[in-house]
Amino acid sequence: MEPTTLVRQYYDALDDHEYEALEEVLSTGFVQHRPDRTFEGRETFVRFMRDERPNPNTEHELDAIVDDGDQVAVRGRLIESGTTLFAFADFFDLSDGRIVRLETYSR
Repeated sequence: MEPTTLVRQYYDALDDHEYEALEEVLSTGFVQHRPDRTFEGRETFVRFMRDERPNPNTEHELDAIVDDGDQVAVRGRLIESGTTLFAFADFFDLSDGRIVRLETYSR
């Protein structure tokens, strides 16, 4: 699978609340670092997104994707009801067709 396709599937799964699809794109040892917390393990991350996410009714609008093989960078905005909540930059590390690590920055 193309790296950009994999990353787009990640955002689609989040936006569409398709948590089985989200699990499929993440490695079991997935780690996400973001300004407010760190998630270690695919199950921990998916459980948070499914059950504890403060605002699940949002969508990710992607402004730019840069693909460097096993690394993909994305610049975008988190949108709720047509309003931008914040801008973000996500940096993905990929291995064996799955997302292994994600560094998220926001403003």
